[in-house]
Amino acid sequence: MLLLGIDIGTSSIKVSVVDSETQQAIASAQYPDQENAILSPQPGWAEQSPEMWWLQVQQAIQLINRGGKYHPKDIAAIGIAYQMHGLVLVNARQEVLRDSIIWCDSRAVEIGNKAFTAIGEKRCLEHLLNSPGNFTASKLAWVKQNEPEVYEQIDKVMLPGDFVAMRLTGHITTSASALSEGIFYDFLDQRLSKDVIKYFDFDSWFFPLIKPVFSTHGELLPEVANKLGLKPGIPVAYKAGDQPNNALSLNVLNPGEVAATAGTSGVIYGISDKLAYDRQSRVNTFAHVNYTENLQRLGVLLCINGTGRLYSWAKALFGPNTSYTQLNEIAAQAPVGSYGLRILPFGNGVERMLNNKPIGAHIENLDFNIHSKEHILRAVQEGIACAFRYGLDIMRENGMAPAIIRAGRANLFLSDLFTEIFVNATGVPVELYKNDGSVGAALGAGIGAKVFASPKEAFNQIEKIKVFEPKGNRFEPIYQDWKKILNSKMG
Repeated sequence: MLLLGIDIGTSSIKVSVVDSETQQAIASAQYPDQENAILSPQPGWAEQSPEMWWLQVQQAIQLINRGGKYHPKDIAAIGIAYQMHGLVLVNARQEVLRDSIIWCDSRAVEIGNKAFTAIGEKRCLEHLLNSPGNFTASKLAWVKQNEPEVYEQIDKVMLPGDFVAMRLTGHITTSASALSEGIFYDFLDQRLSKDVIKYFDFDSWFFPLIKPVFSTHGELLPEVANKLGLKPGIPVAYKAGDQPNNALSLNVLNPGEVAATAGTSGVIYGISDKLAYDRQSRVNTFAHVNYTENLQRLGVLLCINGTGRLYSWAKALFGPNTSYTQLNEIAAQAPVGSYGLRILPFGNGVERMLNNKPIGAHIENLDFNIHSKEHILRAVQEGIACAFRYGLDIMRENGMAPAIIRAGRANLFLSDLFTEIFVNATGVPVELYKNDGSVGAALGAGIGAKVFASPKEAFNQIEKIKVFEPKGNRFEPIYQDWKKILNSKMG
């Protein structure tokens, strides 16, 4: 049986068709070839068009179908992974009302901070496990305050994956996992948060029907199926944010297991069975894909906005016609520590782990006489790894102390140099797997459509590629120097 996975990234859309028997992709495609732009009407703002996502999803599916490696009508279920926290608004005719305010947008920070105080910090942390911060609920409140003509037309509030599922099926659903990432979910009451709805004075009917992550979220419309060459009526059987989905694709489902990714943003995501929270909301707790009322499975998420985004910025400046593989080879020519060059990778919106302080990115100790391209490129990777270490130390303060981290062989983890820097900065071994978000979404669809009896069964053929072990503590002085610079910027 064939399964289709769709991964709605910030940079592009990726799709994979997976054979459920082998649990391997038989075809994959990405669209477009170039990274999608992030619209920034004002400094600190970040938006993308939901209709652009939908157009590109169709183009990606049509592209993969043209490869001729399978019969499209043999696809039996669809799964969707998506960039987290984006706000999508539609009217009663399912028409998009404005561009999506996406995950790295900073405009709603103060709105969330005021809600945290007004609702009560203790109550927020105990019930929401987070401050409302700069999450989806606060972004919706921003629209209410600043665009009342848009707000008055809202019929449903969605996340990016909900929107694409709506375009595929005509139905709108959500899940406890999705509501929790928007800071709409009350973990103690196990329902839509009355506190958030009351404080912001949202209409409760804005929010779609709540269903399990692994369930039928609608069936493929005949007109859409005909356009995409697929079989009408097949279910969209799984929807999850990209980081819970990445953890699923690495078979990270149980307490103590930890996943990482280093794409546009960088994430460490660990599983807990406790309703835990960071008192400063620097790391955030959401319902994992296998969370139910009777089985507490929470994902504790550290997010760094400016990881791969920093590296793509460096590529544009120092190697616009150079591949990432070649950039890594250039970076490897520089010594450990890059002769004192330090980079803070915080130039893609405010960072939650820095208490949403807008410190920006910084290059420190640049010396025109000794630093060249290779030193800058290595310092970029070292700065990203130091940011991971800083965030991991916060997770350790909150009881998440991984003995090993699983990551897919993708994005920055394609680079042996970066992976070595990462394990030496964090002091934690990394297991690399053949893994992909769109493949994880496809297998998630198999779980939701009951092709697999359990999530564990869906990943019993997961393939480990390589293990990286830390080598001594040579990197510790570099990290401490980097941290000293960060603390000086934090004030």
